[in-house]
Amino acid sequence: MTDYPRLVAGDAAPAFTLSDQNGDSVSLSDFSGERVIVYFYPAAMTPGCTTQACDFRDNLASLQSAGYRVVGVSKDSPEKLAAFAERDALTFPLLSDEDLTVHKAYGAYGEKNSYGRILTGTLRSTVVVDETGAVQLALYNVKATGHVGMLRRKLGVDD
Repeated sequence: MTDYPRLVAGDAAPAFTLSDQNGDSVSLSDFSGERVIVYFYPAAMTPGCTTQACDFRDNLASLQSAGYRVVGVSKDSPEKLAAFAERDALTFPLLSDEDLTVHKAYGAYGEKNSYGRILTGTLRSTVVVDETGAVQLALYNVKATGHVGMLRRKLGVDD
């Protein structure tokens, strides 16, 4: 198994265009001049991913007030993402990366330890991209619970 290179602060964020939960194309370049939080999660509608998505949802207004946009990326189909967004009232783009190209470009795919077993899959990761398209912050193997609070502290976003 090859682990994909992880991004570090200062790297150029890899460009992407993916379909969202509505079937619309969303590109990183759509956020040019803005800061965007791109977070990768293993699977829509699973307990941990639901906890994390709802945490982003519940903190979205304060993140936006601080100048950050949020997009979630998984290998799920747009149809599954639409059901996830509807079920949990998620109002930010959920992007479908079914062939894992963007996961790999962002270093969010590789070997992970799941309850003592080594598996290959999505690494729960968050990459913050600044207004110029450079990586501001890259976090890998984050926990679903408490991640948004930790991210807010690292970004200096006050309650």
